[in-house]
Amino acid sequence: MSDWFTIEQIDAYTYAISEYKHWEETHCYLLCGTDKAILIDTGLGVANIREVVDSLTTRPVLVVTTHVHWDHIGGHKYFDSIAVHDAETDWLSVKFPIPLSVVKSNLMRDPYDFPSGFSIDNYEIFQDAPQRILHDGDCLDLGNRQLSVIHTPGHSPGHCCFYEPERKYLYSGDLIYQGCLDAFYPSTDPQKFWQSVKKVQKLGVARIMPGHHQLNIPVDLIDRIEKGFSELATSGKLEQGNGIFDFGDFQIHI
Repeated sequence: MSDWFTIEQIDAYTYAISEYKHWEETHCYLLCGTDKAILIDTGLGVANIREVVDSLTTRPVLVVTTHVHWDHIGGHKYFDSIAVHDAETDWLSVKFPIPLSVVKSNLMRDPYDFPSGFSIDNYEIFQDAPQRILHDGDCLDLGNRQLSVIHTPGHSPGHCCFYEPERKYLYSGDLIYQGCLDAFYPSTDPQKFWQSVKKVQKLGVARIMPGHHQLNIPVDLIDRIEKGFSELATSGKLEQGNGIFDFGDFQIHI
């Protein structure tokens, strides 16, 4: 099995599978239940994440997608059961919104010690029809644990967070993390991003499971990000093209 991934155990039945060797520092999350397992996102796709998952669970695995960006769907090719929000089904199955050349440039932005066998020449963006369509409020049942789908557009039209009421875990994708929050692409919407932060702000969150960078982050980051967006809105700056605004341990790029 490739040493590209770092596995960190969150609790007895929950794992973070991370790619710290790349600037994206992606996190995927494996949730194991009595009947099935859920893998939230599949990362860059430069190494076989399925091998890691199979070493941790023998349950059938459903891949659920926070959003259809290249750094979150790279390993979808290793799985047969994939779920995505309705707003991004075409991105997954018809046409990815970013050219392959741009994706490759982002992937190879800095020199990395990629896994043996990886070739950028053979790298492709996953394209296929999902087996399940997600909607806001859906409940995903793993047997002895449930996961709620929360539609949180802004970073992308079909971006979803996933919330586990029993543990109060929020799997926040690219909505909440320590780093630069992106709402400057043509397919992003700063106003919707702000409203989505407000939406998860209402949840009782004991731990945030971010999509990138630092894994252990303070829960009050949600409130501070909302405050940042609020300040930009009040000053009339919450519009695309205004640049990057620094709030200490996070930035907002619009």
